[in-house]
Amino acid sequence: MNVPPKRYILVQESRLLAFVTTCFEKAGLESSHAGLISRLLVNSDLRGVRSHGTHIAHSYCMDFVNGNLNPRPNVRTLKESGASTVIDGDGTLGYLPMVRAAESAVLHAKEYNVGLGLVPHIGHYGSAGHYTRICAEGGCIGFSAQSGRNESRGNPPICFAIPGGDEPDVVLDGGSDLFGPYQGPEYEDLFTRIPAVFFKNLGFMTVSSLLGGGLTGFSLPEGDAIQERWASARFGGMVLAINIEAAVPGEIFRAEVDRYTRELRAICEPIPGTDRLLLPGHIEEERTAPHRREGIRFGEQEQAAMTALHEYFGVALPWD
Repeated sequence: MNVPPKRYILVQESRLLAFVTTCFEKAGLESSHAGLISRLLVNSDLRGVRSHGTHIAHSYCMDFVNGNLNPRPNVRTLKESGASTVIDGDGTLGYLPMVRAAESAVLHAKEYNVGLGLVPHIGHYGSAGHYTRICAEGGCIGFSAQSGRNESRGNPPICFAIPGGDEPDVVLDGGSDLFGPYQGPEYEDLFTRIPAVFFKNLGFMTVSSLLGGGLTGFSLPEGDAIQERWASARFGGMVLAINIEAAVPGEIFRAEVDRYTRELRAICEPIPGTDRLLLPGHIEEERTAPHRREGIRFGEQEQAAMTALHEYFGVALPWD
């Protein structure tokens, strides 16, 4: 999914951002809310994370237009206790309330050494890396997960972000079901060959589901009323910030991240078919600069989604 498209057009970041923001505004969102979601979606495109980029703006906008998500939410703090904050998503997409939760988690981490942000009653929150990167930018290690109600067979996202120094941050961002993409007859014997990995995979999914969903309180009775009103708001999200300075001086830790990164490069062979070793998050960092300079590579799925938005809302395409 996140392999660069073979056939593409180049779309400039500023034009894409303006286009998607306008579409969200026409779907009923306030300008600041529309701009925040669009900024994060374009950031995913810049990083080459096509699975969570602007192509999903079409389905998001239709959820707002069709009444499945709340375009004008009252995003507010439900509970604040020590190092934790619970923020009500009020039936909207997860982006705005989760950004607020991440920012709150960083502030709490500076005071209490750790900070926890929890958000019930939201729709999809996109790439978990949006929120862990806020933690990393604030001098913290970040962890985030999301899960939905009654989705024991889902693929909940999970992410860790660890700040680097001269080397890029390490950002492990993906679905917790490691075998999700590998379906079909050619994979049917994997369980008998490596059963331990399947059991660990189930544990990984279970932990991220319960932390990213159950811990938010989305299964409390009020969650029923929210989902009855906003059908797509069946998720919760969490973000945890750990203040590095509580354990070790930040520059010392970042130097260790850099040393570890360089040592792995020196001693590990690249996987077959590649010519170098990259840690999680490093390829996204590399892709951002050329995408900003030359334009974002828009493949067929991205073009189709933007065209659908153009036809529905009448907004000029960002590449015309």
